[in-house]
Amino acid sequence: MNETIPVSTALPKEACASCALARNARLIKLGVEIEGWDYLVALAGNPNTGKSTVFNALTGLRQHTGNWPGKTVTRAEGGFLYEGRRYKLVDLPGTYSLLSTSVDEEVARDFILFGQPTVTVVVVDATRLERNLNLVLQILEITDRVVVCLNLIDEAERHGLKIDERALARSLGVPVIPTVARKGQGVPELLAAISDVASGAYVTRPHRIRSLDPQVTRTVDRLAAEIEATFPGLPNTRWVAMRLLEGDERIAEAIRRRELGDLSRGERVEPVQERLALEAAR
Repeated sequence: MNETIPVSTALPKEACASCALARNARLIKLGVEIEGWDYLVALAGNPNTGKSTVFNALTGLRQHTGNWPGKTVTRAEGGFLYEGRRYKLVDLPGTYSLLSTSVDEEVARDFILFGQPTVTVVVVDATRLERNLNLVLQILEITDRVVVCLNLIDEAERHGLKIDERALARSLGVPVIPTVARKGQGVPELLAAISDVASGAYVTRPHRIRSLDPQVTRTVDRLAAEIEATFPGLPNTRWVAMRLLEGDERIAEAIRRRELGDLSRGERVEPVQERLALEAAR
């Protein structure tokens, strides 16, 4: 007599504990309760990629909204608890580029550049991947800690599009997670990727521009060193130098007014571990 073995007893406990669904069960949506966070996560992407749906899926359908300092652009924040760590999630304005031709682009660029998020999740539309990758590549020039959320994968499949997310991840050097955020599909895997990148368990190797002319490279290096000397501790000085050489008036104005360091201090908020260490030192 053949006896059917229940799946729950047939699977090893270790496999169950490590699978994405089990990890998703350890997600607690905090809504606006984001005090004392461990990791800061920026949520970026083109308009209409489902970015707000991803935000709601992680935080529990609630947003703490207000305006960015000195801007009329809405700022949405929320939080979630995952595997014992608290995450503050900042939903950046939808933007096609970080070249700062609009207030939305300026806000998104400044936060990723100067806010120093632990992880930047870039939500892309799987049906318009070529267009969306422009923003992904620009963000990879700024930060190593990126997770690409390949959203609307069901729509892509419905249109006969097949995307090899593993090959894409190898090319970009960061995790690429297919999702259908409105259905919760892929959200457990997205959480796991965010956690792994934030903790350093996943070491990214982001794609970077390698074909700069040697003379341009020397100029960028020299300018970056001067910026670092003027604004000690400023993150991403090479990227700032490249933007100056490309004629970014917003960056140039911030340097003339000596506001560049203020942008960094104004956007970055210390995570709980750093704050507790400072308090203990006092």
